[in-house]
Amino acid sequence: MTRCCVAGDLFSDAAAQRLRGRSPLAARCRPSTIDDVVGQAHLVGPGRPLRRLVETDRLTSVILWGPPGTGKTTLALAIAGTTSSAFEQLSAVTAGVADVRRVIDAARSRLGEHGRGTILFLDEIHRFSRSQQDALLPAVEDGTIVLIGATTENPFFEVNAPLRSRSTLFRLEPLDPSAIRELLERGLAAEGAIAQDDALDLLVERAGGDGRQVLTSLEVSVALAGDMPVAIEHVEAALGTSALRYGRDDHYDVISAFIKSMRGSDANAAVYWLARMLEAGEDPRFIARRIVIAASEDVGMADPTALQIAVAAAQALELVGLPEAQLNLAQAVVHVATAPKSPSVSRAIWSARDDIRAGAVGEVPPHLRDAHYSGAAQLGHGTTYQSPHDHGGWLDQQYLPDVLAQRLWYAPGTIGDEPHLAARVKREAGDDDR
Repeated sequence: MTRCCVAGDLFSDAAAQRLRGRSPLAARCRPSTIDDVVGQAHLVGPGRPLRRLVETDRLTSVILWGPPGTGKTTLALAIAGTTSSAFEQLSAVTAGVADVRRVIDAARSRLGEHGRGTILFLDEIHRFSRSQQDALLPAVEDGTIVLIGATTENPFFEVNAPLRSRSTLFRLEPLDPSAIRELLERGLAAEGAIAQDDALDLLVERAGGDGRQVLTSLEVSVALAGDMPVAIEHVEAALGTSALRYGRDDHYDVISAFIKSMRGSDANAAVYWLARMLEAGEDPRFIARRIVIAASEDVGMADPTALQIAVAAAQALELVGLPEAQLNLAQAVVHVATAPKSPSVSRAIWSARDDIRAGAVGEVPPHLRDAHYSGAAQLGHGTTYQSPHDHGGWLDQQYLPDVLAQRLWYAPGTIGDEPHLAARVKREAGDDDR
């Protein structure tokens, strides 16, 4: 009987090793403890919050959220290798309430019989319906399980408020180039391969902060290279694209040209620079952010719809991803580039903040102060305030501190929609040029 058990254990170990050998490179490179995690130093660096909770074995339920490939599953498995608690793993894509209850029952027995806690890692938690998420609540609340949920979606939209309020939210950021390079070095070691520097540089440039994707690309590159060192042509073939020169200086120069082309109303050039960045593997979220900024900084109230279009393009990028989202980005670029331009909004906030830093501050006028508490009227707070809704939508009332009552920061421009805005403001003010 003993020999059979030993033989069975040996067989299981051999099977496990064989399966690990056939696993994707990203799975083989996953760390076994939190010390080996690459990136996310703001969470797992020395003295950082998540590391301290894990090292002291005082981890409470958490939600890990961030873009794909930033290490949510990796971090959960590293926590499992660091903590003394039992570790259970489910995917919301395939698991149901029955699976959750099975894990909870086992956790309750484990805690009662051995005093050992249980961590449940639930991947893609946003795929669980609200009723499925509710099934977790009692066990999370009484400490039967410690939940680690992982999601690429904003938990404020996709995770039930009661479950979210019982969890600490940790945001994972896209991996920076140094972390990506470290992952690649580990991947090469796992594959027993070497690579030329320019090949690694191209992989780093095209990673977009996604660790899983870059390891997948490396694995394909190694397979294509065979017994040879991984060269740039192998990486190009793995990525399905050519190595357009796009180093650090190119990044700043091209984005500068892109922004200035939109500001200069040259839609043709702006689309070219957009295409250049996309072909070079620039992070599309970075591009989307620059379009959103330009919509307010360079267009502003001259065309208020520009911001709506830019934000919609950024949301579409998250919804459909590349390559399809190139259409949404291009539409937003053309709209912002062809929109009338006005710097009045950006100049207003910049100059107001400059003045405040220079000491332009004053007391809130008494009639504007909060009056929603007992005793406010005795202090004269809010007693003389008049609502514009009771006066046809506008009345002459001071909204700035007394010492700043004559200061002007936002002045409507003379292009696009702003002249109509200026005329309306002047008309409502009764031609008061204050």
